[in-house]
Formats: sequence, structure tokens, C-alpha cells
Amino acid sequence: MNGPQAHWLADGRRLHLNHGPIDLIVEVFGEVAECRAAYAQAVARFQTILTELVEELSELRRPASLKPRTFAGPTARRMEAAVVPLAESFITPMAAVAGSVADEILSSLRAGRRLDRAYVNNGGDSAIHLSEAQSMTLAIAGTGHGLADRITIHAEDGVCGIATSGWRGRSFSLGIADAVTVLARTGAEADAAATLIANAVDLPGHPAIQRVPARDLAPDSDLGDRLVTQSVGALLPGEAARALDIGLAVAEDFRRRSLIAASALFLAGQTRISGSVALAAPNKHKAKETAHA
Repeated sequence: MNGPQAHWLADGRRLHLNHGPIDLIVEVFGEVAECRAAYAQAVARFQTILTELVEELSELRRPASLKPRTFAGPTARRMEAAVVPLAESFITPMAAVAGSVADEILSSLRAGRRLDRAYVNNGGDSAIHLSEAQSMTLAIAGTGHGLADRITIHAEDGVCGIATSGWRGRSFSLGIADAVTVLARTGAEADAAATLIANAVDLPGHPAIQRVPARDLAPDSDLGDRLVTQSVGALLPGEAARALDIGLAVAEDFRRRSLIAASALFLAGQTRISGSVALAAPNKHKAKETAHA
């Protein structure tokens, strides 16, 4: 495996950081000198982040409980903190790894810097910084059902993380959601919550759903022998609605407990929204800065 890589994308504005499974797009906004220093700090922090995670990987793959464990690395600690409040269901810290990496890099690039806006996009799971009175437009996955494909987050919303999960994504899912997008206080919290909400959107035993043990696809998966979704066939409208309503109940519980700010659930052309109606707002104007989720 190659070591950490850093280079500018063709637009000259966004920094691409890659190391093994970690693939980040970083963009910051503000005074030139502050932005330059922030990018340098992000690159410096990125040098060891994967190595640190690998050192504690075996324990990070073990299920969380309501009693927090002690981890050495700051990213691992972020992962554990994000999943402990959700540990009444099966979840491991790996459910928050993408969001936690984004949070860690964002924290590093912000240290001592004065920035207007910044984001770290880790394969669609993003950490966001907005200074007072600032806003950022985000592209979200799973739309095409009469909703806009972009939302705008304002500093006063208190949202600093956005993540998307579902069976069509890059990670395994126990459910059948096409996509579940979550807004939360951190990337790690959004990542973990999106995983569980997407898992809950389900129709156990339905003949149109193909599942296989996670271990058959990835022998070292933290999901072990749990069945993960590989394909979802045709569903009746009532069936899709029932699955979405189950997921919505979980999302609403998380929102009542202040674990998330809002979420949007998508399946078979139907949608459920919990929280901010900004997720359904018409997209009349495209902003110059867009972080994809």
C-alpha cells in the first residue's frame, strides 16, 4: 500500500488526500494566508491517521456498549464517542469511521486558523465548519423523488456533519434503504446515526431482497455473519412505505434525543423526512461551494 498522498485537483482550489481506504476532498475559504496554513495543517495530520486507526482496528471492530472504552488515538476516540449513545442496538465504532476521519482532519486544519468556511468530504460523509453568518450548500444522494438535490446549512443551525448510508453505498447495510442522509453536530455522529437508520429501513424475509453474510464478502468485516443486503427487487408501494416508516421511527427517536438534527430517508421512489424541512427545499440557485454527501 502506498503512503499518504496529497495533491491539488484540477480546479486548484480543492485538496485531495488519499491513503488506502481513506479518500478526502478538502476545501477552505478565507484569507489566502490562513487557507494556505490550514491546508498545510491538514496534510501534516493526514500523515499518520490511517496508521493510528490500524493499530486499534481489532478493538474498533468489536461491538460498542453503553460503557465507553478507552482508545489511544483521537480518531478512534471520536468513533467510540459517536456510537456509545446508540449502543442499545448492535453497532461498532467502524460505523463512524468515515465521519470521524473527516472530523479529525477538519479539527486539525482549523487549529489556530481564522476561516470563513471549510469542509472535509470523506467519500460523501463530511465535516463542516461555518463561522458566524456563513452558510454552505450541500449535495445529497438518494433524491430524484420530487426533492431538491441540495440543501443549505447555516452557521446558526449547529450542523457540522452530514453522512449518507444505504445498501447501494460503499459500506454494507443490513437494511434496504436506497439512501438515508443525516445532519448532526459532527461527521461522526451523522455517520453512526445514518448507519442505524438505514439498517432499520427493512422488510425481513421479503423474497425480493437478496442478502449474504458480511463475512462472505469481507472476511474481516465487523458485521461478521450478519446478513447484508446485495440487491432489492420490486416492492409494492405499501411495502416500501412500511419499511420507510420503521426507519422514520428510529430517526425520530434519535432526533428527540438530540442525537441528530434532521434526516431524509429514500426507498423505491418514496421519501420520509425527520426534522428540518430544508431537506425538501427547492434548489433554485446553485452555490459556488458544494460538499457532496
